[in-house]
Amino acid sequence: MAEPGPHDDLLVYQNGDFVPWRDATVHVFSPALKYGAAVFEGVRGYWSKDRECMVLFRLQDHMRRMEISQRILRFETVVSAEEMEAAVIELVRRNGFRESVHIRPTAYLGGDGEASVRGPVESVITAIRRGTHKIAETGCRAQISSWERISDRVMPGRAKAVGNYNNSRLAGIQAKVDGYDTALLLNRAGKIAEGPSMCFFMVRDGVPVTSSITSDILESITRDTVITLLRDELGLETEEREIDRSELFMAEEAFFCGTGWEVTPVIDVDGAPIGNGEVGPIVKRLQQAYLDIVTGVREDARGWLTEVEI
Repeated sequence: MAEPGPHDDLLVYQNGDFVPWRDATVHVFSPALKYGAAVFEGVRGYWSKDRECMVLFRLQDHMRRMEISQRILRFETVVSAEEMEAAVIELVRRNGFRESVHIRPTAYLGGDGEASVRGPVESVITAIRRGTHKIAETGCRAQISSWERISDRVMPGRAKAVGNYNNSRLAGIQAKVDGYDTALLLNRAGKIAEGPSMCFFMVRDGVPVTSSITSDILESITRDTVITLLRDELGLETEEREIDRSELFMAEEAFFCGTGWEVTPVIDVDGAPIGNGEVGPIVKRLQQAYLDIVTGVREDARGWLTEVEI
């Protein structure tokens, strides 16, 4: 008998049923395993003390993007956003979470087909307990990776496809082996693209700058959130454009953003400090604005939160 795992008390949603963690399985010969024929989303949930419920951040937007990812990967049928939204809510409710969680809905090719098959399409949703990483307070050190961000001519980077993330995985492993916290990838043109699973922003002359959506990045929902908060809460308009590597030496502040990374300061790239090498004032203000929104402290004027009664 295997030793109990950290998530064995949790339920998983799979193909319409809620099953124990260890019973949620996929066959070893499925295209999902053999070829990475799967798409996924990452959604954060936070326990709101003010509202006395769980709040899920931008659930509808994540599920709409998941539909698009399935179409890009040419799945023969699409698991609908509405079906997955309802299942996420019910999974969170059944697990009785009263703490921060990370939710991962996935649509994948099951069965035992070859690489060219387009079905059958199956679905699974996991939700695990996960708080904010300590590194969000201290800031992280990033390495410009020798691995290039995948081009849109090679793989569909706009799709949140499982296979794409080997690119991120290798860059992240290299950075950690070399003594850094994470990586920063350049695209084919030699411009700043993104980190492994997170978008990159810098502040130059007091102006936030981020790579354009045509820089081989994922069209990130958190990136859109940050651009909105910088404008509405901090009064700062973001420049969306190509970023040269050498511009990093001119930045006063920098940060990554993503569902898992939330807003995490970057204080060093390749051993060179960003600004004075400390978490800057704009990033601190943005972090607070972001956390106030996602945890339900602030009024949800934009309709970004989905409340789940436990």
